[in-house]
Amino acid sequence: MTTSTSFDIRRIGGRIGAEVVGVDLAADIDPAVVTEINAALLEHKALVFRGQDLDEAGQLRFASLFGELTTAHPTVPSVEGRPEILPVDGDEGIRANHWHTDVTFVRTPPKASTLRGIVIPPYGGHTLIANTAAAYRDLPEPLRELADKLWAVHTNDYDYAAPKTEKAAEHRKRFVSRKYRTAHPVVRVHPETGERGLFIGGFAQSIVGLGPSDSRDLLRLFQSYVTRPENIVRVAWTPGDVVLFDNRITQHYAPDDYGDLPRLLHRVTVAGDVPAGVDGRLSHVVEGDDASHYTPTAA
Repeated sequence: MTTSTSFDIRRIGGRIGAEVVGVDLAADIDPAVVTEINAALLEHKALVFRGQDLDEAGQLRFASLFGELTTAHPTVPSVEGRPEILPVDGDEGIRANHWHTDVTFVRTPPKASTLRGIVIPPYGGHTLIANTAAAYRDLPEPLRELADKLWAVHTNDYDYAAPKTEKAAEHRKRFVSRKYRTAHPVVRVHPETGERGLFIGGFAQSIVGLGPSDSRDLLRLFQSYVTRPENIVRVAWTPGDVVLFDNRITQHYAPDDYGDLPRLLHRVTVAGDVPAGVDGRLSHVVEGDDASHYTPTAA
């Protein structure tokens, strides 16, 4: 069993990211260690566990230490026989090479996401993770005051680039087989730390009360602060690595820089709560259902 005296947390980025050394995720983990890992997650936003020997059951067990699990995705099929595991398979021509926060098009996006490296290309295929609280702090005061008041509509159905392959076209069809539109505050207050972070990303497609052109301009402006290099950590994968990140206050991006090589990760997500804005108002559904088939609302 891993105890609170037998592991170390080492910062790997100036504003985001730490490596957890000395924790065997396949073994029993002392509850005190889970508490310390959660505290590190709140501080560093993204944690990397190198060289783990986890199978599917082990990943599910580890993720469940942080709360009730969601199913794999609201619309995309899971790994066969594992309804909570989403295959992230670059070999199918389906690559998440855009900045996003997982599943923000539903009312209760995940609290946290775990990724497990299974097939890793010999070059490229990294994951970039950004600290949206640092981005918010970087905003000049007039922009912070504006952002605090704004709401954005997130959706899974928007003008994607044309699919390049038949598999990608089929994935796109499944992805939008149920349409969701949800209004979230542009600035989300973190439910555990009280930090404010920019809650936008690729699924945020419009600003409530503004037209398409003004919406795009404002979203690009705010997003440019999220993706400043100083707010990002780059994770270079090796097989067996596990990454845990706080989905409430980060965005991530997987560069499409590994040609036609295979890349396979498995994702398991922890159920989250309803986002709240600076004024305490909660996110609400604009179109679609409450996605209760996908996620419970965490207590």
